[in-house]
Amino acid sequence: MTKKNETKETVETVVVPTAVTESIAPKKAPAKKNTNGPAKKNQNPNQNQNPNQNQNQNQNQNQNQNQNKAQNQNKPQNQNKSKKQTEQVVFVEDASNKPAASTLKIIPLGGLNEIGKNMTVYQYEDDIFVVDCGMAFPEDELLGIDVVIPDITYLKKNASKVKGIFITHGHEDHIGAIPYFLRDINVPIYGTRLTLGLVENKLKEHKLSPKLITIVPGQVIKVGVFEIEPIRVCHSIADAVAYAITTPYGKVIQTGDFKIDFTPIDGQKTDLHRLARLGEEGVLALLSDSTNVVREGYTMSESSVGDTFEEIFRHATSRIIVASFASNVHRVQQIINAAYQNNRKVAFSGRSMVNVTGVALELGYLKLPSQDMIIDIKDLGRYPENELVVITTGSQGEPMSALARMANSEHRNMEITPGDLVILSSSPIPGNEKSVYKIINQLTKKGAKMIYESLADVHVSGHAKQEELKLMQALVKPKYFVPVHGEYVHLDRHKQLAIAMGMHDKNIFILNNGSVLEFGPEGAKIGKPVQAGRVFIDGLGVGDVGNIVLRDRKHLSEDGLIIIVVAISSVTGEIVTGPDLISRGFVYVRESEVLMDGAKNVIEEELKKCYAKNIKDWATLKSSVRDALSQYIYQSTKRSPMILPVFMEV
Repeated sequence: MTKKNETKETVETVVVPTAVTESIAPKKAPAKKNTNGPAKKNQNPNQNQNPNQNQNQNQNQNQNQNQNKAQNQNKPQNQNKSKKQTEQVVFVEDASNKPAASTLKIIPLGGLNEIGKNMTVYQYEDDIFVVDCGMAFPEDELLGIDVVIPDITYLKKNASKVKGIFITHGHEDHIGAIPYFLRDINVPIYGTRLTLGLVENKLKEHKLSPKLITIVPGQVIKVGVFEIEPIRVCHSIADAVAYAITTPYGKVIQTGDFKIDFTPIDGQKTDLHRLARLGEEGVLALLSDSTNVVREGYTMSESSVGDTFEEIFRHATSRIIVASFASNVHRVQQIINAAYQNNRKVAFSGRSMVNVTGVALELGYLKLPSQDMIIDIKDLGRYPENELVVITTGSQGEPMSALARMANSEHRNMEITPGDLVILSSSPIPGNEKSVYKIINQLTKKGAKMIYESLADVHVSGHAKQEELKLMQALVKPKYFVPVHGEYVHLDRHKQLAIAMGMHDKNIFILNNGSVLEFGPEGAKIGKPVQAGRVFIDGLGVGDVGNIVLRDRKHLSEDGLIIIVVAISSVTGEIVTGPDLISRGFVYVRESEVLMDGAKNVIEEELKKCYAKNIKDWATLKSSVRDALSQYIYQSTKRSPMILPVFMEV
């Protein structure tokens, strides 16, 4: 009985899981074994008879290991059975491989060919999970737009399959869209302690309370067919992780934003040992951060900034104002440490700075050398200026930030005075350069002394440069590579870096948002794309501002508006009053009487022509008036304002 039970166990572990394991191995396509098996059997008809003959004649003899496996597999079911029945067993084994023939899909919905809005979808059959759910700040042409988030139409259509969201770290370009996502799809959110603390703080503002699940590096979370393991990485925010995702076709590693810092502030280094072990075990695909790929060398350690702060603070004789990202807890910690060493009090300014530091202090990620060194921003007047440090938001020149309000004399609690030392502890995000230098100019005009990245080492990046990206490639040794997080120039440069490391260009995929990268028995390929794009948040409206509205806003901002008001008799169809012209953003009417009088004449003549042709429907009348007036104005001014006819029946 013992031997028989062992044989059954062997059948279960060999026949089913081995078939699956071979099908998902990165270097072995599942179809090969299934097709080769029947092919050999057809070439040698006696092969299926040999196991039964051996069992009947030599059951008690010692045989080699391969013969024992064949004997143990066939003995419970096939002994004394026909060849036809034996072939049926082979058919059953092939059927067990069918699930592995489904494809693994990796679908980026944001973060490619752009900065921000990061979101990646992983799908296998009916199991879907999402990595990151970020937002982006609007570009200059997106007039009036507050926030840009990914289009999740594909996920809405498959809402019942979505199992959760895994967050790599707490920056807005990775968590900013979560409140809008949860309005349509309410699923658990997985993240480290600080990340979830920031997410929870954000969700409170939106009055949402989804299930938040805290994870730690090294833990394995099972989600459907997937197993997800967070791996510690360094970044410009604490508690950042990469993810090693075990799929039916092998392991996929998504780095998130990272750099390799050997002297991080919190002592939590990037887990290179775990990445190397995964590389030895075999990695199907690597999705790696491309933000800093155009920069050579290594990114400096965050700890190097602390020495610069300490040096600046030691020689400063006035009030110090430091602008930084609120989420960069390690930077804030170093500013606090430098202030303590130089006997200065610290005040926080800006809503996000107050919120983030509050969460970081509560969770223990931000430590105070002295409990009485933090003061309220309203109490600055109680202390000498040479004993104060203000840590504020606005390092990117945001017009509504605390630093911008200081520069414009609009801050409720403080104003820039001559001699203030202002430190911009950041580098401009691409596209924000004009806003940043506008703030620098305004502060300088007020008499402030400015220190920014090009003048001193007051900022280091949180993203890996070329040599660190090469190290990631060397440790992980992926079969396939997908550069992520960056404009096209970053993705292409990362591709060239991988080729230089020895990867074949056919195994590297530069994707677009909405592209579907499919892994199947035959390898990787690009599948049919899904809907992806940008959804605009304007006030409380989500997605109600589209391209047509933005086009009209752009038109209005460039050429202005003319409104035509005409009252028409409901009996005769003739003009009762008007036409009256209202100009907004086009010309000042009182100084353009000749132009306005000519416009009225054009409108009256056009209406007379329409009545002569017995045209009385308002849609045609409006269109004719609009075309005639547009032609007249362009000939007179070479401008094309928006024209809005308003007809009233009296």
